[in-house]
Amino acid sequence: MGGTQYFITWPLSLVCSITSHGSDHMENIDGYLMKYTNLVTGWQYRFFVLNNEAGLLEYFVNEQSRPQKPRGMLPLAGAVISPSDEDSHTFTVNAISGEQYKLRATDAKERQHWVSRLQICTQHHTEAMGKEEEDIDVEDEMEDTFTDKEEDLGAVEEERSVILHLLSQLKLGMDLTRVVLPTFILEKRSLLEMYADFMSHPDLFVAITDGSSPEDRMVRFVEYYLTSFHEGRKGAIAKKPYNPIIGETFHCSWKVPRSPEASNEPSQGSLDTAASKDPYQVRFVAEQVSHHPPVSGFYAECQERRMCVNTHVWTKSKFMGMSIGVSMIGEGCLYLLEHDEEYTFTLPCAYARSILTVPWVELGGKVNITCSKSGYSAVITFHTKPFYGGKLHKVTAEVKHNATNAVACRVQGEWNGVLEFSYTSGETKVVDVTKLPVTRKLVRPIEKQGPTESRRLWQHVTESLRQKDIDKATEHKRMLEERQRTEERHRAETETAWRTRYFDREGEVWVYHKPLWKNSTS
Repeated sequence: MGGTQYFITWPLSLVCSITSHGSDHMENIDGYLMKYTNLVTGWQYRFFVLNNEAGLLEYFVNEQSRPQKPRGMLPLAGAVISPSDEDSHTFTVNAISGEQYKLRATDAKERQHWVSRLQICTQHHTEAMGKEEEDIDVEDEMEDTFTDKEEDLGAVEEERSVILHLLSQLKLGMDLTRVVLPTFILEKRSLLEMYADFMSHPDLFVAITDGSSPEDRMVRFVEYYLTSFHEGRKGAIAKKPYNPIIGETFHCSWKVPRSPEASNEPSQGSLDTAASKDPYQVRFVAEQVSHHPPVSGFYAECQERRMCVNTHVWTKSKFMGMSIGVSMIGEGCLYLLEHDEEYTFTLPCAYARSILTVPWVELGGKVNITCSKSGYSAVITFHTKPFYGGKLHKVTAEVKHNATNAVACRVQGEWNGVLEFSYTSGETKVVDVTKLPVTRKLVRPIEKQGPTESRRLWQHVTESLRQKDIDKATEHKRMLEERQRTEERHRAETETAWRTRYFDREGEVWVYHKPLWKNSTS
């Protein structure tokens, strides 16, 4: 469709040529703006060009140099366009890379024109970026070198006034989903990556399907489940992972050595000896599928063992006085295709206690695990500490056969310490979760990740937290959240539904779009 050319005379004779493309509002725009360089140079006039097709904001020294290479450019996919509060003329363009242009128009009307056109272009290219499925090359994955240990929150003592001010605005039972918490309580990973860290004992996960009977497999699943929380929580220090941005994803994998008991698994074709000794691979993908309510979907599979797990979780937090409670609403399902068994399970609640001093994590609530085919079930109870006496982090569990009500196994201990399994045969087994070997996940370097993958998306917040620059971390976090709000407003105005990338909604459940049980051949 041909565009009509309009020439508008802006104040100070700054000329903007606007090409209209009809109802899509994608208009190319160019003209002079002032660009802030640094304290020495200050503000300088530069000629800017909004390239809608390429999704770039380019600038030149002047209009005459436009045929030459741009002096600079910012990709607008994933960028945040923010009008400044300091005056009615200034605005910023914050690229997903962290680079920023601080610009000044002649007046408020001209600023609004640039801001609206930039936001439309940004929204268009951000959505296009979100619909592209990341091409995950397993060969690019490397052993994770992210070894930052979360420090004790002694710093919270220094920030107590900030927390007290925040608490003064909260009411008991208040939903904290939309409350912005101070940056200094953040840990250096996204919630999506935290879910991946629950898989830090993939050898126990893979070993579930090695169970010789339905009873044995249920007990193995309970053991895996109980040992996952210690590493997933990174100990008992209560820091808060980043709230994932809608469309954010996280990918990783683990290599699991083949165990002797799995050597008798049915062979798939004529595999040579070398291939049969290769480690198993467990792959993981997570996606933030909804913003309000905040829902995450995550999926893990081991193709060689024909097993996978699909989970969706809505994290709902509320204020409880000196604690913050987080309900993990949703469920997961483990599929053991070799045995044609499905195990559905729920998740416990988490609590951040003593939020005015040094916060610590406690788990609480009942978890149910059921396998309808075998008739076995398990109830796991995470006990919160009584006001007087009692042990911290206590957990008990019971595995039974539903038809006979016979108890097959009982478990007691601490979810972040020693667990004792007692069987009806009289045998016992002790597991110390602090001594279990942790398998490092394999993750692609940030430079090979897509723009919406967790570590690349949050890299500037993470780096600022490492440098203990809380103000800078807060600013980068604000930019990401502002981008999310801008995109959400645009979708509401255009009545455009969000399209997920890896998970599809089936009723109240979010399911991975290429699950093993659909692709596996019997």
